[in-house]
Amino acid sequence: MANANSTSDVRPLLQLPAAERAKKRPATSKTGGKKSSASRRRVAHTVAGILVGLTVGFLSGDSTVRLYTGCGGFGGSGQRLDQAAVAAVQWPAEDYSGTVNGTTSSADGRPATLLFVGVLTANQYLSTRAAAVHRTWARSVPGRVLFYTSETSVRPLDAPDLPLVRLATVDDSYPPQKKSFLMLQHMWDNYGDKYEWFMRADDDVYVRPDKLETLLRSVDSRRPVFMGQAGRGNQEEFGLLSLEYDENFCMGGPGVIMSRETLSRVVPHIKHCLKNLFTTHEDVELGRCVQKFAGVPCTWSYEMQTIFYHNSSGREAFTGNLKQKEVHRAITLHPIKQHSHMYRIHNYMKGLKLQDIQQKKILLHRDIRAMIEQLSRHQPQRQPSNEFMLTNNSKLFNAKPGSPNYLGDPDLLGWPPGLNKFRPRRIVDVIKWDFISKSWFSDTDSNPRRRIESYAKEGLDDVVREVMDIINKFSKQRGRVIEFKEIFYGYHRVNPLYGVDYVLDMLLMYKKYRGKKMTVPVRRHAYLQQQFTNFEIREVMDGVEIKQKLQEESVYEMGNEESAVPVKDILDNGLLGVDGQPVENMKHSLDQVRLKTVNFVLPLFNRNSTFVRFMDNYESVCLANDERVTLTIVPFGQATLNQALAAVDATKAKYPTARVKVLPDLEDSFARALALDLGSSRIGPPEDLLFFVDVDMLWTNAMLNRIRLNTVRNRSVYFPIVYSEFDPVVVYGQSVSPNHFLINQDSGYWRQYGYGIVSVYKSDLVSVGNFDTSIRGWGKEDVDLFEKFVKRNPDIIMRVADPDLVHVFHAVECDSKLSQQQAQMCKNTRFETYGNVDQLANTIYKNKDKFHRFVNEQINKSIKAVPIR
Repeated sequence: MANANSTSDVRPLLQLPAAERAKKRPATSKTGGKKSSASRRRVAHTVAGILVGLTVGFLSGDSTVRLYTGCGGFGGSGQRLDQAAVAAVQWPAEDYSGTVNGTTSSADGRPATLLFVGVLTANQYLSTRAAAVHRTWARSVPGRVLFYTSETSVRPLDAPDLPLVRLATVDDSYPPQKKSFLMLQHMWDNYGDKYEWFMRADDDVYVRPDKLETLLRSVDSRRPVFMGQAGRGNQEEFGLLSLEYDENFCMGGPGVIMSRETLSRVVPHIKHCLKNLFTTHEDVELGRCVQKFAGVPCTWSYEMQTIFYHNSSGREAFTGNLKQKEVHRAITLHPIKQHSHMYRIHNYMKGLKLQDIQQKKILLHRDIRAMIEQLSRHQPQRQPSNEFMLTNNSKLFNAKPGSPNYLGDPDLLGWPPGLNKFRPRRIVDVIKWDFISKSWFSDTDSNPRRRIESYAKEGLDDVVREVMDIINKFSKQRGRVIEFKEIFYGYHRVNPLYGVDYVLDMLLMYKKYRGKKMTVPVRRHAYLQQQFTNFEIREVMDGVEIKQKLQEESVYEMGNEESAVPVKDILDNGLLGVDGQPVENMKHSLDQVRLKTVNFVLPLFNRNSTFVRFMDNYESVCLANDERVTLTIVPFGQATLNQALAAVDATKAKYPTARVKVLPDLEDSFARALALDLGSSRIGPPEDLLFFVDVDMLWTNAMLNRIRLNTVRNRSVYFPIVYSEFDPVVVYGQSVSPNHFLINQDSGYWRQYGYGIVSVYKSDLVSVGNFDTSIRGWGKEDVDLFEKFVKRNPDIIMRVADPDLVHVFHAVECDSKLSQQQAQMCKNTRFETYGNVDQLANTIYKNKDKFHRFVNEQINKSIKAVPIR
């Protein structure tokens, strides 16, 4: 809903049709003559049931509490019940302790008695769907949640605290008509005088308790209200459900809500409703019963179709992108057939709450800054907010930057939104704008016109959705709604200190539905700023989060402003513990990381001078620093074998303890997949850490530690994104790069689609089937292995741009014997290594005469190749 903070906002949702308002109140109303006799019968019925239950309990000699179901009806298997049933069901003491599920009291300390939720479930879903509901949204309901199932159900071992109600004489057959009606009976008999609202929910629905609470607190629960998504049946069933022309029902899937008054009118007649079923649909029969005995239909409102949201995608519902307007404005989401997605949706909703809290935090900082400005108006010099004194002995902010209680810098976070927050003093400090249209235009990128990347599109969609929420916040009171259609164009820039700025030219659709109705297209400009908040770091070692100990007094100066703790200071502060065990400091933790042995596997075919450079790097980085590493070389051909043996002998002469071995030479035709498979098979037990590398690579010590940290057995396989050099002749005008670790857009590029360098535990490699040794020659084996891990579990893939791992340029020669796919991959790699777009453009410009001749020659060849008919 756009706004549900006042009764007037929701009242239109609860208006009844004129025909309904003209009907007389049923005989069960408080003013009816039959009411007193019905009440007397109900009281007598209740007393009789309690006496029977106590008698049976006494005769059985069992101290177990016996519960009275309170009505008869038809069982799930069609068995008719002509009298009240007595349920001999065991109840845990906490089920009747009167405590509230999840929330024991409201914000002011009073018991949270707004809502009682009954969740219909079955024995087969107790450990999955029901447990997921209990562990997610049910814990935040401002009231109580119980799960209703058959009398033979057993509480699952992995959910011992699941508040379960086993209804007597009820099984788990479908449709759950008897289960649903007896659940309402149990609600009223045990909790009718304790809660204002009662909700019937399925175990595959997700509820947003905060939004539901806002809605319910704006409606008078003393009135008969029957709330949900109204329906009259699908196209095939229309007219076959025994509904009058002005009757409807609340669809059960998205949830059904009744006020206390509605439930009080319906419950005395549940036995009658069970004996007079016209269809097999539980929600249709419930709606018919409420219509007949409470005198109200389901809320007939278009808005209810969106806030009680049903997704028609079936089992695939809510398994994709959750950043949809339907998800954001809904109070309930149905159906969540895959219970694991219940946790996913819950985490997403918690993320939205965190965003709201962050926004409120920024608004509070702005208020604080504005008040300080007002209080300091007559002072000669304004004090920084962190030094502002409320009294002579009391600071406004006592916590220092870096302290866990530090609330942020109001001078930074509290600055009012605007496009002129940052004022450059030099031309080089000017932040350039990118232009957005159907494509993304930027002069800071090597490709000035490119498609809008997924992350940028996602950020743009978030901004547009938030803007539309702000625009439509009070649309209900104004009788109109404004819908977003498209962005004509826009501008975007990132200010590292303050946030992201947008200027958007949007096409909107103005729809007025109150008074004189109209639909008009509107074009508007929006000036927006997404404010950055505090910088947060979460460190993980071997899949376990490490708590960081921040030094309370650690601050640093950034210009004339006091800012946050730098990353280096945070990392140097040491750790509090790993798995609950104390860790003295960061150095000790890094020592533990270095204990992991990295087993290099290197395929080798010719490349004598390149291999010499590789061994020099291996010696200076690994052996000279006493790193825990091994090297296994897999040579192809006798010449390569002799070269490898000579290099290894020279290395062992200098480092006798170095663990370097050379396998017997393989066939002359190079096959990288075969070499890697053979090399990994000759390395020890399954818990060994393997690193598959090429002879063209250079690395630093930081890369080794990154491999150890990012590769976790059964959890993570590390595919580093390698930095690949351009042709140094194009970049520097010389054959060798003067600095292989110089990272910028002119010296090289990130090989986003290269998967040949990988670190993985041997057990994980074996679990996906190792390398495909049928792949011969250059390429494709790395893509094949990557896809195997993706199919097994995409979350196990770890991809990070590693600036300490560089692929040194060499001319790429593509073998004519390669398959078509491998040849194309090889050619693409060769083209990418020449240089960036600017460098190639300059090369063409300097040799434009040669280029024109080449183009003309190609055109003439194409013309001659066309046959003349």
